[in-house]
Amino acid sequence: MAQQETDQQGTTTLPVDDEGYIVDTEDCEERERAHRERGTSRPITVVGNPVLHKECQDVTAFDDELAQLVDDMFASQRTAEGVGLAANQIGVDLKVFVYDCPDDEGVRHTGVVINPVLQELPADRRILDDSNEGCLSVPTAYASLARPDYAEVHGQDVKGNPIKVRGTGYFARCLQHETDHLYGYLYIDRLSKRDRKDALRQMAEGTPRYPVVPND
Repeated sequence: MAQQETDQQGTTTLPVDDEGYIVDTEDCEERERAHRERGTSRPITVVGNPVLHKECQDVTAFDDELAQLVDDMFASQRTAEGVGLAANQIGVDLKVFVYDCPDDEGVRHTGVVINPVLQELPADRRILDDSNEGCLSVPTAYASLARPDYAEVHGQDVKGNPIKVRGTGYFARCLQHETDHLYGYLYIDRLSKRDRKDALRQMAEGTPRYPVVPND
């Protein structure tokens, strides 16, 4: 996920809180730096690339190759100045996303989710937040999109342990956005035809600030 537009192998197992959710707010700077220093930044795939428009494969091997992919994703995310990145955004057909995203209170969340499944919310928890959204795979474009202001994702960590992640506000939007990617959906797929067309126009008129993979 792109940063919200404004007017201007040393993997570790994260601790969990009393309700079983990972604590992803501690040592964020140190953990993010360690990942990206081990990783190699890769160019970003953009809308139209087939890997972005189909469900990714489940991860079944929790090995050094997966750990290296996560490191590369953190490096790529930093290069593109994003707050979240899915594996298919660097051309890898696997259900993996990383994030380094603040919530609406400014608290930083940093982590990785393998094989994520977004949990359905009961009606009383579906409070919509209609805010601006952008995507590294739709560079330079932004559009308003209503999403629930709370999100919960279940999945696995890099070692294969089951994990639960939850977030509110902007971080909830990030969790939903990145999980969508791994099931073949871009945020513009959730827009009206008119708003989607406008987002694609913004992309066509803009110049990405990071390396992208050109579509054939």
